Amino acid sequence: MSMQLDGRVKASTAGADPAAALIGRAGLAVFRQQAEQAVAAVAGALEDAHRVFDGVGPADIRGAIDAIDLDREAPAGFTAALTELQSLYFRHAVYFHHPRYVAHLNCPVLSSAAAAEIIAAGINSSLDTWDQSAGATLIEQKLIGWTASRAHLPGTADGIFTSGGTQSNLMALLLAREQYAARVYGAGHVQRYGLPAEAARWRIFVSDISHFSLAKAAALLGLGHEAIVGVPVDEAWRMNPDALAAAIADARARGEIPLAIVATFGTTDFGSVDDVESAGRIAREHGLWLHVDAAYGCGLMVSPTRANRCAALAAADSITVDYHKSFFQPVACSALLVADGATLAHVTHHADYLNPKEAAASGTPDQVNKSLQTTRRFDALKLWVSLRTVGPDAIGRLFDAGIDLARATYRLMLAEPRFELLNDPELGALVFRFRPSLAMAADELDGLNDAIRAELAASGDAMIAATRVGGRRYLKFTLMNAQTTIADMAELLGLIVTTGQRLAQAHRAGCPAASSAGAAIDEPWQVRRHG
Repeated sequence: MSMQLDGRVKASTAGADPAAALIGRAGLAVFRQQAEQAVAAVAGALEDAHRVFDGVGPADIRGAIDAIDLDREAPAGFTAALTELQSLYFRHAVYFHHPRYVAHLNCPVLSSAAAAEIIAAGINSSLDTWDQSAGATLIEQKLIGWTASRAHLPGTADGIFTSGGTQSNLMALLLAREQYAARVYGAGHVQRYGLPAEAARWRIFVSDISHFSLAKAAALLGLGHEAIVGVPVDEAWRMNPDALAAAIADARARGEIPLAIVATFGTTDFGSVDDVESAGRIAREHGLWLHVDAAYGCGLMVSPTRANRCAALAAADSITVDYHKSFFQPVACSALLVADGATLAHVTHHADYLNPKEAAASGTPDQVNKSLQTTRRFDALKLWVSLRTVGPDAIGRLFDAGIDLARATYRLMLAEPRFELLNDPELGALVFRFRPSLAMAADELDGLNDAIRAELAASGDAMIAATRVGGRRYLKFTLMNAQTTIADMAELLGLIVTTGQRLAQAHRAGCPAASSAGAAIDEPWQVRRHG
């Protein structure tokens, strides 16, 4: 069914009085009509999304968007704006709910969570102070406490909702830096005077395959990329505890100052889960902050079958949680948890016009006292509504489905010798490449796998991700959708094989030099586009 838009909302909704376009008692009829039209537009787009993506490139639609006159005296009106979005957005969107979207850590979302976004946007609470949010503050605090308990953190735990894992990781490393500085120089030293000279020697230990946001955070915190020390991983792509201990000892021998360890509870590429207990033991031995980036693996907290793995999180000083990955929530919905809520005081700054000290002294729960952000959406609401609608076990079963599908897909791929697999999946991620011949040169193999991915995306048949391991190109499945079946994956694997064989044969036919093993291939791969 195609999206049908009615004409009940006139071209100029506001008419002569722009206040009529505001949500309020006078504008409720318009709000209802526009909300109904918006829901119908989304439902129609989802129903019509028979392909993951239409293969559009920036140059294909930039002209149409650039041609829109945002300063026109007579705006198009809501109905016309929705119709316009058909060609500007809906037609070209990448649809994460599609069974063949198996690329990045993007999930289909719960309908209850999407509906809750209308509530959050309509009421428009700001979660910085009690007098701008009231009950919303307590709902967020309740969810933080609930998540902390699922992570086996102590009763002193606290946290705050954030914009995503990048912000949570930044805030965690900020707290680690401040906790060390407070111990050595006194509380508030860095806030008042800036970084001391010895900060150039502060070091943070992460796995070699940790998220890039950690290096970015170190740079933003004035420590620099050199502060990040990569630790080798083992054959299961987990940070090697012995290598971690050795890296810390080596750093101390060089006169460097260890600050923190970051363990990853579900790496982006491999879904590998670091040995958090061992990392915690090493952190305690050396007096270091332990942060756990559980942006992906946090779904284990609600898994009916695997939640016991989260007992290891009890060792953490801070934890990143991305509900918009593993709890099937719309972007953005994330949090940073801390084992000791008192450490959040490192980000507190009182302003007389917003969160005066006397308000805190009287017990007013102003969330801005715990946050890097001031104005902040009520992103906790959608998670709250989801838990009250379907419950945590249902969310956990959705997460488990991705893991189970990855295991079943792995078994299928083992039966096909042209697939070269790099990991036995712990979560829902599989890294592999298509290798039609052992004699194919490394550069040619890279080009082939890039071309397979590009053709599948251009045709709209599937979206798969790519990465580099050891400098070579690999493909990646990230399985987050319980609507994707093993039959879907078998069909996709067959498509990769047939596409890869055809591209390899066509390329070699057009490049005689490629017939000799080890020859470099400079000619472009011929990728077919849909339509």
